[in-house]
Amino acid sequence: MKNLTATICLTIAVLLGSAGVSWSADFQKGVTAYKDGGYAFISHDLRKTTLDAEQGDDLAQYLLGSMYGTGEGVPQDYKTAVKWYRLAAEQGETSAQYNLGVMYDNGQGIIQDYKTAVKLYRLAAERGNAGAQGNLGGMYGNGKGVIQDNVYAHLWWNIAASSGNKDAVTNRDIVAGKMTSADISAAQKLARECVAKNYKGC
Repeated sequence: MKNLTATICLTIAVLLGSAGVSWSADFQKGVTAYKDGGYAFISHDLRKTTLDAEQGDDLAQYLLGSMYGTGEGVPQDYKTAVKWYRLAAEQGETSAQYNLGVMYDNGQGIIQDYKTAVKLYRLAAERGNAGAQGNLGGMYGNGKGVIQDNVYAHLWWNIAASSGNKDAVTNRDIVAGKMTSADISAAQKLARECVAKNYKGC
């Protein structure tokens, strides 16, 4: 009886799931093509991606932000990139939060605002985005949008380094050369606590 129940549940799940799979297959192909450098496919399907984005699809919004930010498949337009990144970021799309932070940090398509960049980096960093974690370390290291603090710079670069961000390894080691042993120990302790809290409130 257990096997029959499991089989029925699995069949229902497959049937219900297959309806959504066919709807999103084209969009998912576009995301994969974009990540693999297949901009011709994206450009061909730009109308559908734009329609999906206009209907509130956060991945489509992020994808359009990336395309306009880099000029891949469309003319580069930072203001339009900011528009799409913002819409996706407001829905919690982590990469969009990070990229919108970069736009604010660099003043691309929007007035440069370090405090807003820090806020966006923090949102993405709390969700495990290694790029945002590294950039947050940079903001603390340079005193942009926050009070300059080598301990917090080390903390975030250490976390980003453990997430695979190679630049963070270099930056952490550079800032460590400017710190006392006690400061390094404090930063490492804060980093361990931060990881234990899933990066929240660090």
